[in-house]
Amino acid sequence: MLWSFLAVLFSGWLYVDASYRGPQWQRWLFKPVTLLLLVAWAWQAPTLNTTDYLILAGLVATLVGDALTLLPRQQMLYALGAFFLSHLLYTISFAAHMTMSFFWPIPLTFLIIGVIVIGVIWSKLEELRWPICTLIGMTLVMNWMAAENYFFRPTDYSFSLLIGAGLLLLANIVWFITHYRRRFSADSAIVAACYFAGHFMIVRSLWLY
Repeated sequence: MLWSFLAVLFSGWLYVDASYRGPQWQRWLFKPVTLLLLVAWAWQAPTLNTTDYLILAGLVATLVGDALTLLPRQQMLYALGAFFLSHLLYTISFAAHMTMSFFWPIPLTFLIIGVIVIGVIWSKLEELRWPICTLIGMTLVMNWMAAENYFFRPTDYSFSLLIGAGLLLLANIVWFITHYRRRFSADSAIVAACYFAGHFMIVRSLWLY
């Protein structure tokens, strides 16, 4: 397990570093390699319940989405669909470990975040308007489930899910705003770091449950 863990961290660091200052081929190489190593690390978890395999499937869907983003623009719709599926699978896995409880400030907070983000980028989305809004909505629901889980059962497992889902949300927010509104020098590195760390924390939860 230690070598798998170190391999994930090293590959993830190379991916994030390449997103900031490395050649494009290095980023294209280490992004799928990092995800494949995450899948391998998750597979080695000591106990995998039926719903935990949804996290593995979510990682594979993310890998497919990443591959599609490397193709021409017309494939972006399918990439967004793959990311949506990944977050949906994560959400179902999170919900399977929840109690039947509800704390209304949590969904209200994420609703406000969603309205603000969509309001900022809405006029620039063009034909991808509804697919992107749907992905943002799914990511917010995923975070809602993770936050409810932690609020009612604050453990290391639920905290890892909460941080992982939050980082994936942050990665999407930065990605969409910088892509459709304004770029800045370190935006790709920030997206890469949040993206990798988010998936890492979600996979880490499999070792804590």
